[in-house]
Amino acid sequence: MKKLRIVFMGTPDFAVATLKALVENDYNIVGVITAPDKPAGRGRKLNESAVKQYAKSVELNILQPTNLKNEDFIDELKALKANLQIVVAFRMLPKVVWQMPKYGTFNLHASLLPNYRGAAPINWAIINGETKTGVSTFFIDEKIDTGEMILQEEIDIDSKENAGSLHDKLMSIGSKLVLKTVALIEKGEAETKPQIDTNDIKTAHKLNKDNCKINWNDSINNIYNLIRGLSPYPAAWCTLINDEDELDIKIYKANKEKTSHNLEIGAIISTKKELKVAVTNGYIIIQEIKLPGKRAMDVKSLLNGYTFDVHAKML
Repeated sequence: MKKLRIVFMGTPDFAVATLKALVENDYNIVGVITAPDKPAGRGRKLNESAVKQYAKSVELNILQPTNLKNEDFIDELKALKANLQIVVAFRMLPKVVWQMPKYGTFNLHASLLPNYRGAAPINWAIINGETKTGVSTFFIDEKIDTGEMILQEEIDIDSKENAGSLHDKLMSIGSKLVLKTVALIEKGEAETKPQIDTNDIKTAHKLNKDNCKINWNDSINNIYNLIRGLSPYPAAWCTLINDEDELDIKIYKANKEKTSHNLEIGAIISTKKELKVAVTNGYIIIQEIKLPGKRAMDVKSLLNGYTFDVHAKML
């Protein structure tokens, strides 16, 4: 059995589950690398990453470099004498960092690689209407998410799943896959295989304002998948035209109703209990919405105090 000295790198909640699993299984974590504290909120109070908060609670050694190529940071990293590095939801590492440990640096990625390499694999799997996804561990190389595969685990995506619920499932499964991967490395039994690139590989592009905007002319399934694939964060959005108001709104939850109608695409039907938007071959039934400057609310609450003009529409 190899005697492991592990450096863990990660920042958001998704990474905490894995770090916690390593700690609770008595692995020797000699250092935790996470993002620098960021000012947040009106008071610009410094916000610590989820990984830092957990690492502090179990008294782990924490490093927060702004530049991963900085010589002082590289010296600090070398001084930890780690022989394995584990990366979960962090940033791209320079070669000088990932090639440092004797047993390599491996990453947990929330997709079935080689599909959905990139920044937002959980969102895009749902947006693209996938029925399966999973988690993969691989050794890091020069490119993003292309290294030699170690292990993979597949799960089904429920037809009503949103990005938040899928995130939580993959976070749990991923932490267990990392433990299996570490156990293989510990025993010297980790076998790898190269990722096979094909022409139809799907990419998990970074999310931005443009690719989060609802196109009401799209198919009913694509609109429905976009809304659940971006919920709860960053949320699908569109522009509501209501009388003289022109508001950018966010939609967190919706359903779909396939039926024929003669309404213009984007036309709104509202009753005291229901809000529907006309799309090709049916309606998107909005269930949770956020108007500018307001909190997210269910549609019944919105309809209690907000009136839609007869000509109101979504753009």
